[in-house]
Amino acid sequence: MYDVIKEKFAAIVRENGLESEKMVITAAALSTEEAIGNPEHRDYPLITGRERMMQADFRGSVGQAFTDMYGNYDGTLADILDMELKNNFRRAIFISSLNAVMRHMGLVDKTGHCKNDEPPKCSQEFVKYVSENYGNPKIAFVGFQPRMIQTLSPLFEMRVTDLDEENIGKEKFGVLVQGPDKTVDNLNWCDLALVTGTTATNNTIGQFLDFEPVVFYGVTIAGVGQLLGLNVYCYCGH
Repeated sequence: MYDVIKEKFAAIVRENGLESEKMVITAAALSTEEAIGNPEHRDYPLITGRERMMQADFRGSVGQAFTDMYGNYDGTLADILDMELKNNFRRAIFISSLNAVMRHMGLVDKTGHCKNDEPPKCSQEFVKYVSENYGNPKIAFVGFQPRMIQTLSPLFEMRVTDLDEENIGKEKFGVLVQGPDKTVDNLNWCDLALVTGTTATNNTIGQFLDFEPVVFYGVTIAGVGQLLGLNVYCYCGH
């Protein structure tokens, strides 16, 4: 799958005359405040978890990617296209850079995380989106996004899976958070899968690409969603 994404991204770069330019993309892990601001609720993974937001800058346009392996990176666009995506750190560099370049070229928008009081607003709109497009589905929710789970769970039958061991086995907003070993069972059970875009950086996205219907949420998936024609929801992204 990543080979396909790379091929499509490289084609865009060539078609727009960027291949021979010595563009430098800088990717760095954002602080909690830079990534999500100061929201009233303090249970977001960006605040409590091990993951951080990587941000790439390309000619003043930023792209972000959520990851549990983060740090600084400087390299040319050619270097990033040639990079072997063998771990979450390298995939986060690639995905955030992809988002930044495609944002600069006007191919995607909403490549920056929502902040402050926007996550609850996004979640309320997500309820409307699900109801208007899918009725009253049984939902397999992938990733611990607390405001979305809090808002959706009173209205829809849900099962939630997450990779973070701190969440697995605990009840959150009336729903038991299960481990990734339950993902297949939940997909077989549900009418709709709502999947975090972080799956693009942690190399778990493949199991959801052939499922229907599926909606990927968040800023991480912006560029990949456009290149692969995925259904993406990100109401309050920047």
